Amino acid sequence: MIYLDADACPVKTEAERVATRLGVRLVIVSNGGLRPSANPLVEMVYVPDGPDEADKWIAERAGRGDVVVTADIPLAAKCVEAGARVLKHDGEALTPANIGNVLATRDLMADLRSADPFRQGGGRPFSKADRSRFLDALDRVARAAAREAENG
Repeated sequence: MIYLDADACPVKTEAERVATRLGVRLVIVSNGGLRPSANPLVEMVYVPDGPDEADKWIAERAGRGDVVVTADIPLAAKCVEAGARVLKHDGEALTPANIGNVLATRDLMADLRSADPFRQGGGRPFSKADRSRFLDALDRVARAAAREAENG
């Protein structure tokens, strides 16, 4: 199963395309405002408004044999710990080997931004290359997760 943390997610269409091609269930989790998909493999889950409600919902369910797509690093850390495979929107895999460093970097950057109100803004814009890397990575990771789920 693929869980998609859908609030502010730029790759919903790509995730649905991969899920359809592989015949894998896709669960799109958001606080609302998303148009439901007619695809029978896609389940829309609307969680209550509030901080991290979608993250909590996903973290309670994702585990071994699942794929989670998120840009939320604390959610990614919980899912990696539960045995799920995790991808960021640009296709970067978050794994037991790198999640500690990614989480520490996120915390450091948050501290720097709070110490300097002029150090704001995001990273680089999402590109076609990011989208392409995501498609390739999701296809590869979803296949591996499906094999893992089959083999118990």
